[in-house]
Amino acid sequence: MEYSKLLNQLILAVIGEAGSDLHLSEDRTPFIRVSGFLIPLVKEKELTHADLDGFLSVLLPEEDKKEFNLNHEIDFAYSHEKGRFRGNAYHRLGKISIALRLIPNRIRTLQELNLPPILETFTKRQQGFFLCVGPTGQGKSTTLATMIEMINLERLEHIVTIEDPIEYIFEPKKAIIDQREVAIDTANFHSALWSVFRQDVDVVMIGEMRDPETISTAVTAAETGHLVLSTLHTNTAAQTIDRIIDSFPADQQSQIRLQIAGSLAGIFSQRLVPRISGGLIPVYELLINNTAVANLVRDKRTHEINTVIETSSAEGMIDLNRSLAALVQGGEITVENAYLHSSNPKILEKLL
Repeated sequence: MEYSKLLNQLILAVIGEAGSDLHLSEDRTPFIRVSGFLIPLVKEKELTHADLDGFLSVLLPEEDKKEFNLNHEIDFAYSHEKGRFRGNAYHRLGKISIALRLIPNRIRTLQELNLPPILETFTKRQQGFFLCVGPTGQGKSTTLATMIEMINLERLEHIVTIEDPIEYIFEPKKAIIDQREVAIDTANFHSALWSVFRQDVDVVMIGEMRDPETISTAVTAAETGHLVLSTLHTNTAAQTIDRIIDSFPADQQSQIRLQIAGSLAGIFSQRLVPRISGGLIPVYELLINNTAVANLVRDKRTHEINTVIETSSAEGMIDLNRSLAALVQGGEITVENAYLHSSNPKILEKLL
């Protein structure tokens, strides 16, 4: 069987349905995810072990396929003429599954993504630490790619991205952009981050902060004249700060608190919610670091950050419940979905 042809057909099905993901598994028909919901491709046959092995031969170089057979899981990227895919192949009960996430060729604007214009202000900073947070699959990488592209269009600077794997491919415009993939261009995130201090870098984008060493080096980079953008799998701004601090041993936490208080630019938390008219629309929270926030971080009072966000809309901060309420009132999402995504439904109720 021509597995490259079959894979191409399935990819075109994802794109044709405005889908985001393709799932291939032994003993199942292929599934695609559209507007957040999984849909079986019922006209396709159930896939066999030979089918999955054939897909892997198309998706992975021979060396990576050997690694998968040894470790039973692997992250990878796959380029297609219609877009790029971030992939993961893995074993489950001794059978093979593959998940592919579509990364469009064109990087969309804030307006096209329905994101707040205030995010542009962070792309104009010369230094600081900016985080985009939220659960898996909620558009964090897309948001950061849009911000990097805005810098690329406006600034004569050197940008380095460190990713595993590389997702969006940037075409240098005003900026120099060097994209480095873990395990191919560098040993790990930590090593690549240390190298930026010797590479005359202005802006660093870290695909994900996975360990205290990477976080510590990223914060140091933000303190020493770099604009650092990254992601974390956390739900709220306050939780993000606690997660960062708690990832360090107790005797290092006071130091990292001081560093975060001084270097943090902002934290943007986002979710994708089903839209009444179809598709998904983001709801979000934005924390901007100011004197009040910095003092709360230093004084171990991060539990009070939510109150600061709720009362600081005049400074540009965005409260999640207000974001949800605005979408309900604008006829974009249902009340039920607003409550499902609210971290404090009682406050949301007062806003609706």
